[in-house]
Amino acid sequence: MRAFLTTCLVLFLALPAWAEVEIKEVTSPNGIKAWLVEDHSIPFTALELRFRGGTSLDASDKRGAVYLMAGLIEEGAGDLDARAYARELEALAASFDYDASDDTVSISARFLSENRDEVTDLLRTTLHQPRFDTDAVERVRAQVLSGLRSDAKNPNDIAGRSFSQMAYGDHPYGADGKGTLDSVGALTRDDIVAAYKGVFAHDRLYVGAVGDITAEELGVLLDKLLADFPETGAPIPGKADVTIDGGVSVVEFDTPQSVALFGQKGIDRHDPDFFAAYVLNQIMGGSSLESRLMREVREERGLTYGVYSYLVPKDLASVYMGSVASGNDRIAEAITVVRDQWADIAENGVTQKELDDAKTYLTGAYPLRFDGNSRIASILAGMQMDDLPIDYITTRNDKVNAVTLEDVNRVASELLDPNGLHFTVVGKPVGLDG
Repeated sequence: MRAFLTTCLVLFLALPAWAEVEIKEVTSPNGIKAWLVEDHSIPFTALELRFRGGTSLDASDKRGAVYLMAGLIEEGAGDLDARAYARELEALAASFDYDASDDTVSISARFLSENRDEVTDLLRTTLHQPRFDTDAVERVRAQVLSGLRSDAKNPNDIAGRSFSQMAYGDHPYGADGKGTLDSVGALTRDDIVAAYKGVFAHDRLYVGAVGDITAEELGVLLDKLLADFPETGAPIPGKADVTIDGGVSVVEFDTPQSVALFGQKGIDRHDPDFFAAYVLNQIMGGSSLESRLMREVREERGLTYGVYSYLVPKDLASVYMGSVASGNDRIAEAITVVRDQWADIAENGVTQKELDDAKTYLTGAYPLRFDGNSRIASILAGMQMDDLPIDYITTRNDKVNAVTLEDVNRVASELLDPNGLHFTVVGKPVGLDG
């Protein structure tokens, strides 16, 4: 069995191919909807379940409850304690992964077709009868607290927390979804149970499935797995009021290299100009070594190993962010160059060659995302959460190619705000006053 699973894992990394991503919308007999890509070439299926809300559902005095709960889901269920549960999962040659982010709690399951029924039974028990045993709670709590102590010494994490607090204020986005040492230390089992009940409900469920399963079989599986969840969960918070003022804030930290996280207000995923902004970002500081920021900050001046920018369209707020790291004596210059490029593109736009190169990169790299059943299942669930059409995969590159130079330069003049660009710097920067 182990060798067979390994063979399947190797094979599924390359399947299905880009051209074969044909999505079906499935509705179970009880009305649960899912998106499915059938691939019967190997006896293997990946299932992705996502629940909207994530760590943003935490009450202000219960920060970290959803994150801790997600870490405890697989620590025993039904009649199985944590050790027996792990043995059962291993015997079935299956894997379950759980994650909690600002907007989402996700469960990723991978299993062989011959064990589908048994895996479904185990996952159902996991989702409906988590034990939250005292010893498991304390063990996972200790792991979370250890991670928080480590994060407190990581310049990147320090910058992220400081920037979020500044940008989102009292909104849940302004707090660390993992919680704090004090809040996690004070969480009770009742708090964890309350977090569990708030997350798992039909009104926030999205499902993607890829592999050796038919639409009919998936419908039966979904009803068996999910039909008993309540219709509604905990209220999702309202939109965040993003407040980012231009300037620099410095968090003193003893390190030879400063880390700077920078950002401004962003653009919503459903804004008509989103694709123009997406292409613009690729030119500014996207994943290519040919971006403006890489060229000006790294190649021309040697101020950093890497500098990047990225759009962050969350469910409840949108920001435009970036990051750069440099020596304490050079970070001020790096910040000046970043701000200058922000201002230059806002005023003067980009060139046709920059636009063409960005579109070539973005359209060429897109098929590489579909490199395995699990990745595709995750994409399917994410597309539904973003309210994208079912044919988005086949039309996405057309949307990128449709962006014109006029589009990009208009959006650059409207979106880029060099005076509103804020830099949160962690380190001992020379020549910067925060």
